[in-house]
Amino acid sequence: MLQEFQNILRLNITLAEIIGNLLIAFLCGLAISWLYRKLYRGPGYSVAFVNGLIILAMITAVVIMVIGNNLARAFGLVGAMSIIRFRTAVKDTQDIIFIFFALTIGMAAGVGIHKLAIVGTLFVGAVFYVLNKTNMVAPQQKEFLLQFNVSANGQSEDAAYLPVLKQYCRHSKLINVKTISMDDSLELSYYVKLKDENKNADLVREIKTVSGVKQVNLFYDDEQF
Repeated sequence: MLQEFQNILRLNITLAEIIGNLLIAFLCGLAISWLYRKLYRGPGYSVAFVNGLIILAMITAVVIMVIGNNLARAFGLVGAMSIIRFRTAVKDTQDIIFIFFALTIGMAAGVGIHKLAIVGTLFVGAVFYVLNKTNMVAPQQKEFLLQFNVSANGQSEDAAYLPVLKQYCRHSKLINVKTISMDDSLELSYYVKLKDENKNADLVREIKTVSGVKQVNLFYDDEQF
């Protein structure tokens, strides 16, 4: 029994291999974090998240080295990890992708397959970079979110603003109707595809001239709604 317990605790890996695996995990994690900073779209990325990608790759490498080929050790780590509760929700799909990217590369480095870790980082990173910069899979026609307030009696099948939407929009879809408590009016939200995206300001000005319409807003995002 004691001999079996000692076998569980024994690591069949040299110090040089440990340092080499961690170094590869660090360098690959550094490359992944650099790619994240380059491709991030937003007002400002989280420094903690960027640093976390590097540390995540290294921690994953350590975990893989600890497990090795020992099944009992693997079950023990699963039990230990199960007590951790992650309270931060990851909302951006790209953030989730980069987390799995760092995890996978860390696993390759931990196993000692350095060529796979390096080539995987370079190849997957290059594909990700090209897809983001060229937008080859993005739809050519962008959608806008049009919001405006209208009097309650102005919302009907023959509303005065509908001809304006037909004039400027290739497609329009009402997605939300919200009552405004301060006065007798409604807030309408439309998904619209413009016939000419350069005329978005003209659409806003034209909608504003319609009787009973006020507070016109047109929102646009790189990501599809």
